[in-house]
Amino acid sequence: MKRLLAPILAAALIGGAVASAAILLIGSPRRSGTTVRSTATSVPVSATGTGTTRDVASTGLTATQIYQRDSSGVVAIKAVTAEGEDEGTGIVLNDQGLILTNDHVVKNATSIDVEASGSTKTTRVATLVGEEANQDLALIRVDPSGLGLKPLTIASFSSVQVGDAVYAIGNPYGLEETLTRGIVSALGREISAPDGAKITGAIQTDAALNPGNSGGPLLNEQGEVIGVNSQIATDASTANGAQPGNTGVGFAISTNTAAAAIKTIQDGKGVTYASAVRSRLESEGAQRYSYGPSRASGEAEASGAASEQGSREAAGGVGAEQDGTEVEASRSAEGQVPQIVVP
Repeated sequence: MKRLLAPILAAALIGGAVASAAILLIGSPRRSGTTVRSTATSVPVSATGTGTTRDVASTGLTATQIYQRDSSGVVAIKAVTAEGEDEGTGIVLNDQGLILTNDHVVKNATSIDVEASGSTKTTRVATLVGEEANQDLALIRVDPSGLGLKPLTIASFSSVQVGDAVYAIGNPYGLEETLTRGIVSALGREISAPDGAKITGAIQTDAALNPGNSGGPLLNEQGEVIGVNSQIATDASTANGAQPGNTGVGFAISTNTAAAAIKTIQDGKGVTYASAVRSRLESEGAQRYSYGPSRASGEAEASGAASEQGSREAAGGVGAEQDGTEVEASRSAEGQVPQIVVP
């Protein structure tokens, strides 16, 4: 099968004859110098709250109606780590302040802040409930009192079809409550979590997704969540030395996958990013991965290795099959893997 996403270094050696691309996690760059606060102990979670599965109705809403109805169910997330600060987006699941986001937004965080939408722009400290790194998903909780949060509804994924109109609400580049729209470009994509695990059944969309959209909702025409925005494909030349952005090829983790991950976390069986990478290295051999130095805060990755510090970004490289069925690990001509970076 012809490959859509060519290895980065191989393309560089060819000298531009073939375009290369990388799959990128769409969190924001980590910024240093932020005051670190400790996060409270994880708390038990109930069911996914008002995220009730139901069939999609025949009549859609306008973009304005979707935004007015659903923006209060989307929050901005800032996670402090030893390397700095990550920014992303979260989906409100219930009235108790349970929020779903990408694990790569909050992994290894020592403090997590949530900012609710609306004119008050209230910021509140959240607690990490649990992670399921193999699906790149995590649950956090915030005290919802006075925030005006409105839980979003989870749609039946079986109703999603290629060509359906979709909408994304998130915080690209820190611009809160941004609405973009597009269509479902393809279904059944396979992408890689940062720990190298495969995530199946992903949705491909041309709705504009950029750094900071990670963890936000992909919505159908009824304003219901059908996916969790997680990754973008971008030209490898723009990934080196500059913050990558939307190219019209984005990926959202399906609600089917998200529902299973939420249950795994609730059952206390979720795995953290660090433990998932360690287990994968032990089972597959460390030689499969290529490491690079820790990235400076706010800078894009400058090498073809999947790196943060040591095994923190020891995810396998990704490429894509043109028939749309698989995004799989592949090595470049120099033995390094194409980038999976947090832009």
